[in-house]
Amino acid sequence: MQAPTAAERNKGPILAVLREYVGSGAHAGPGVLQVLEVGAGAGLHAVHFAQALPQTRWQPSDIDPQALRSITAYTEAMQVPNVLPPILLDVSQGWETWGGTQPATLDLLVSINMMHIAELRCTEPYAVDGQISPQSNVDFDRSLRQRNPAWGLRDTALLRQLAEANGLRLERMVDMPANNKSLIFRKQ
Repeated sequence: MQAPTAAERNKGPILAVLREYVGSGAHAGPGVLQVLEVGAGAGLHAVHFAQALPQTRWQPSDIDPQALRSITAYTEAMQVPNVLPPILLDVSQGWETWGGTQPATLDLLVSINMMHIAELRCTEPYAVDGQISPQSNVDFDRSLRQRNPAWGLRDTALLRQLAEANGLRLERMVDMPANNKSLIFRKQ
């Protein structure tokens, strides 16, 4: 399977951020770390991260049955023992529908390239304090909103407010390739 260019470009920088949290003891407890990946797509990141972070138990998920089949095929082909079978997960629904996954049992929740193509109620480039830059991100935001008015680049100030209202705080924002950012939220 050939990895899409964006997935290939971003997997190293995202892994570097994940290593800071997985390897630092910053997680909730000792032993195997429980990770839920929301919107795992084809499973390329799940396999890459699980291989690189053997102390994790990686639970990929997606709303698209075709993506679930792809994740299953790819993880079986790559023989990655710490990747669980994917689950159907619709983040617009309550966590009770998340295939038996309980939020309190998770050490990390990872979502890559999803925020801009999900309705706000489900919530990688972002608008930072109301400003979108460079022009390529302005154009990207416009094209997303033309395809679906509920899509578009999310403002980090709004995401910070939503997180705080749900018991999370924005711990840090990490610059990534191609004008993207990783946002790290932590339980308060």
